[in-house]
Amino acid sequence: MNTFYKKLDAAGQRAAYDASCKCLLANKMILACILKECIQEYENYTIKEIANRYIEDDPVISKTAVHPDEVSHGAEQIRGLSTEDSSINEGTVTYDIRFLAIVPVSEERISLIVNIEAQNNFYPGYPIIKRGIYYCSRMISSQYGTEFSGSHYGEIKKVYSIWICPNPPKSRRNSITTYSMEENHLWGAAEAEKRENYDLMTAVLVCLGSEEDQYYEGIVRMLEVLLSSERKPDEKKRILEHDFNIEMTGQLEREVSDMCNLSEGVEQKGIEKGIEKGRQEGIEKGRRVTIIHSVKEIQQKLGMSPEEALELLAIPKEEWSRYIDMPKEN
Repeated sequence: MNTFYKKLDAAGQRAAYDASCKCLLANKMILACILKECIQEYENYTIKEIANRYIEDDPVISKTAVHPDEVSHGAEQIRGLSTEDSSINEGTVTYDIRFLAIVPVSEERISLIVNIEAQNNFYPGYPIIKRGIYYCSRMISSQYGTEFSGSHYGEIKKVYSIWICPNPPKSRRNSITTYSMEENHLWGAAEAEKRENYDLMTAVLVCLGSEEDQYYEGIVRMLEVLLSSERKPDEKKRILEHDFNIEMTGQLEREVSDMCNLSEGVEQKGIEKGIEKGRQEGIEKGRRVTIIHSVKEIQQKLGMSPEEALELLAIPKEEWSRYIDMPKEN
């Protein structure tokens, strides 16, 4: 059995697909593209500069490998930071992709996290941005004992939480929005605080769309191409190389191909589940029709009430309302 099918057996098709997406997004060149367009500290630097100089060496992948025993030691992924923050009272928070980066101007290290939010529902029972801000807060509090200790709060490093949303509502498609701390003087003429003393966290929502939508360009287009379940590997490679000047290394090509293969498997599984669901619904509908006709016939021939007919047919009492109250079916 080859590695691809081992992935399917070990994690299931959906889990394997999600893990493959994270592997792909953890590629240093892809991360560099995200940093350049989403984080102001990198906007004036090239993709290669960011990937080779400012993302830490051997930066790591996230919480889940498709198959831990088969992760390549030479993979262009990020290693080093724990992907968990633990607290006795607050429990454990696990991040998708987390890594350290260098601020180009000051050469200062900043903690940086990328979270991939793959939910179809942009509103999964809570505002996604609140979760992003919570993750920023946890990343800052987790620095105690590592980046600073005691009362040395001046050593706290800035954090980012970047959320990539493949299926946002129409009003958010093809957009990048940041949420950060700002200084506001409400009274008096106080001297402005140095920005680096309060600008410590930024949450970013990257909402994808499609070529039919407005503003389909830059990183939102690149990520849509990369994560698309409809585009074939060769088309993705061509667009990434020709339109975005991303060098297709052997590792990146394999990750693109794996994700496309897994995407097809997930789609096929969905089709099979749909067929099976339809078959079961058909069986159930047929049973209802048969029982309703039987009740009607018993009533006509034996003069029984619907309840007596259902009891005669040995239909459980809890199901009676389905056949007595529902409209008659032909």
